[in-house]
Amino acid sequence: MREIADRLAAWNDEGVRYAVAVVVSVRGSAPRAPGAAMAVSADGEAVGSVSGGCVESAVYELCRAALDTGETVRETFGYSDDDAFAVGLTCGGTVEVLVSPGPVPASALTRDAPVAFAHMVDGSGVLAVHPSHHTGTTGRADVDAAVVAEARAMLDAGKTGMISVRCRDDAEAFVHSYAPPPRLLVFGAIDHAAALARQGSVLGYRVTVCDARPVFATPARFPGADEVVVDWPHRYLAAEAERGALDGRTVVCVLTHDAKFDVPLLKVALRLPVAYVGAMGSRRTHHDRLARLRAAGLSGGELARLRSPIGLDLGARTPEETALAIAAEFTAARRDGTALPLGQINGPIHHDRAAVAAAQ
Repeated sequence: MREIADRLAAWNDEGVRYAVAVVVSVRGSAPRAPGAAMAVSADGEAVGSVSGGCVESAVYELCRAALDTGETVRETFGYSDDDAFAVGLTCGGTVEVLVSPGPVPASALTRDAPVAFAHMVDGSGVLAVHPSHHTGTTGRADVDAAVVAEARAMLDAGKTGMISVRCRDDAEAFVHSYAPPPRLLVFGAIDHAAALARQGSVLGYRVTVCDARPVFATPARFPGADEVVVDWPHRYLAAEAERGALDGRTVVCVLTHDAKFDVPLLKVALRLPVAYVGAMGSRRTHHDRLARLRAAGLSGGELARLRSPIGLDLGARTPEETALAIAAEFTAARRDGTALPLGQINGPIHHDRAAVAAAQ
């Protein structure tokens, strides 16, 4: 729902009526994960997607009906063997969608702060649950308290899914946990860094470019970055770790290929619980770098985490192609991908780790 949060918040401010459809479960191969959302306003505007196109028209009509009736419905969509043109998922999977009238407290999603949304299946409301408070109500204090407690536990664990709570009556809710966008830290203010910053922004990362040289580390040179920092890379990374600004989704890309910068930086990075650490350079540079890092006291296990030379073998030449090769590698690392052509492997196409999928 994060991708449509700004539009929902604007509709809330303008008093526009709308209905929201949220994917609450998937089975088999499906194009969107639980939490994918679509909203339809009273004047017919649609934003978001629940299936990448397979069942959008049917869900659109369900949203329109919810606006007319004020009722919440659950609907399941799957592939029809009898009629390939029937409403269903041609990928062979099944999705369950919860459709309910708004409003949704979407402004909670427009800030970079953890939040879990609890969509009540009976249509009694949507609660936005933060670590220290919540907004929204079902109209019953006992249900609110039970749902908030469960949703807060799921937020803390980064989980998404259905919950049942026992009060005077059983209540069901779909809880979707949202974390702030993952971070992409790019060290080295070079042309490849500008291309990688743009690629990271497209992928939904909060991008930081850091370099110790103020003449090169300027916002004008890196319009795709959310922030440009002038500091010694190892000092900046250590400070970010100290203040708790990094997590298991963080990607670190070292593009300096200069020993005085990258050895102190990698010494810090390879000891942090981040998702990916990659370093640019030739194979000769890589072997020299490993020797320097061993001399600096890094263990074999720590060195094994280093992806270098950085990126997948795409035959990349230009900065943009190189950025694509790097992004492909860290995406595969975060999503447990093989980086092989899908036509050469068997098994599910989508095999993301649940914790990572819940944090998107």
